[in-house]
Amino acid sequence: MSIDQIVFLCILVTATLLFMTEKIRIDLTAMLVIAALAITGLLDAKAAFSGFSSEPALIVAAVFILSAGLSKSGVTDVIGNWAGRWAGESEWRAVLVIMTVVAALSAFTHHLMVTALMLPIVMKICSDKGLHSSRLLIPMATSASLGTTMTLIGAPAFLLANNILVRSGQPSLGLFTVGQVGLPLVAASFALILLLRWVLPQRSGADNSAERFQVNEFFTELIIPEGSRWIGKSMDELVEETKERFLVRSWYRDHQIQLMRQPKQILKQGDVLLVKTTSDELVSVEEKLGLAIRAVKRYGETLDDNTGSLDESKHLVLQAVIAPRSPFIGRTLADLKFFERYGVAVVALWRKTGWVFQEISTVPLEEGDLVLLWGSDGSFEPLLEDRGFLMLLPFQGKAKRRIKMQTSTAIMGLSVAAAAMGWLEPYIAFVTGATLMVLTNCLSAEEAYQSVETKIFVLIAGVIPLGVAMEKTGVDKLIADFLFAHMGTLSPLTVMLIFFWISALLTQVLSDAATTVLLAPIGLAYAKTAQISPTAAVVVITIGAVASFLTPIGHHGNLLILSPGGYRFTDYLRIGLPLTVLISVITCLLSLRIWH
Repeated sequence: MSIDQIVFLCILVTATLLFMTEKIRIDLTAMLVIAALAITGLLDAKAAFSGFSSEPALIVAAVFILSAGLSKSGVTDVIGNWAGRWAGESEWRAVLVIMTVVAALSAFTHHLMVTALMLPIVMKICSDKGLHSSRLLIPMATSASLGTTMTLIGAPAFLLANNILVRSGQPSLGLFTVGQVGLPLVAASFALILLLRWVLPQRSGADNSAERFQVNEFFTELIIPEGSRWIGKSMDELVEETKERFLVRSWYRDHQIQLMRQPKQILKQGDVLLVKTTSDELVSVEEKLGLAIRAVKRYGETLDDNTGSLDESKHLVLQAVIAPRSPFIGRTLADLKFFERYGVAVVALWRKTGWVFQEISTVPLEEGDLVLLWGSDGSFEPLLEDRGFLMLLPFQGKAKRRIKMQTSTAIMGLSVAAAAMGWLEPYIAFVTGATLMVLTNCLSAEEAYQSVETKIFVLIAGVIPLGVAMEKTGVDKLIADFLFAHMGTLSPLTVMLIFFWISALLTQVLSDAATTVLLAPIGLAYAKTAQISPTAAVVVITIGAVASFLTPIGHHGNLLILSPGGYRFTDYLRIGLPLTVLISVITCLLSLRIWH
């Protein structure tokens, strides 16, 4: 064993221990790996930092931005609502629909993002339909990881595996090449999960009691502005189209209430709708959708902002609680002449004790009411000292650019098509798509930067040179020769199963990306010696890393559902062990058959 090999093994063992224990953040560990390889001279500076400009890192960053564009424009919400409608009342149907939707999304976006996105949707389905969350959440998280096996961009581990194959002179994997194994894998796994779902406990999970005290929905007034597309249309049409966004409570014209279901009654400019909606939907109101927030529209000219929407980049939006013994109690906003008095507009109201049925300006205020205030920065200074308010709190709302829904969908579709059809290299196709998401205003440049999971990006950039150094020093061949000396008489299927299970067990303590970088070069070198397809060996190892469901710590998605599902550690093994056994057999058989 040479000095370089000994030095590399020391770096490898240290990095592995740090990845396993997370004594240091994994992205910092990745940076330490880069520094160690450069300082020891195992790689020159260009090779040590090559991971940051590598195709896997660029694709991962681009996919995060593309995913954020779909989420920001409301595409993922539509898919989630569709899943809720099609889930039906039965458990098996809900499980099948949720798994199908999640797997399809995970094939093109990051599986952790998909799990986080679908978690509240699944919990709502369980609540509405009286289903146990513990029966749905493990299948959901499992299908998120399974979906990544259908495309090259589904998981960063596949991008890293492809990078290793190309460096060794093997043909590059196409966008849907791994789907030859992944698609049958998903189908068989779905069937097994449906058959074995009864082994999962029947629990409703943590209800997060604290959430009952959070302000999730507001009453606000929307106005039909000049030129609105709703002018001349019926209330029924508006209610049907916006039912997933708002609950319309009352309809006013010239301060006179209108009958909601009166036949042939059409909407006119200036009509006011009292609606109940979420904070996200409140900040998503745009005049381009034909609606405007009444208070913003009314007082916007005074504040030099007549857009009719809550643009937090221009003015502050804060929440204020009506204090006990406040002079506001029992009085209305109209009585108080609130805007004239403070220069701040009340755009929405939250009341814990019940519904609001009249125009907000005519509602007598009560102790504990929360009003949403909109105004310029300086206008809030007097309010900080006003004893009428208990406190001022920041307002949190994530706006959806729904008018960009078709644009973002088209960009994502074209990016996938360009990569799949070979019109462009995958990294060029997806980086171009991510750029178009920003240029078409599906999301801002700041939002694009924020959407990239820096921790994952740096991890990938750091582990790529680790694989390069393993090959350069010959450690991969050294370990492969050792394995061949002890496993040379075993059948190819047995060898593939061993590699799969080593990868599956190692990924319980390492990330799937780190596991792939460590094992794929060894499997590739072994395959060349044993006359087995290098591609088959690398694919088996990678699927073992991304599709192992033995414990809740194997994937971050499993940890996300631990509390909401009310799971114990052993609950994952009940379905995870037989599922991983099935996946290992199918993966090894198909890989050896497809790549021989």
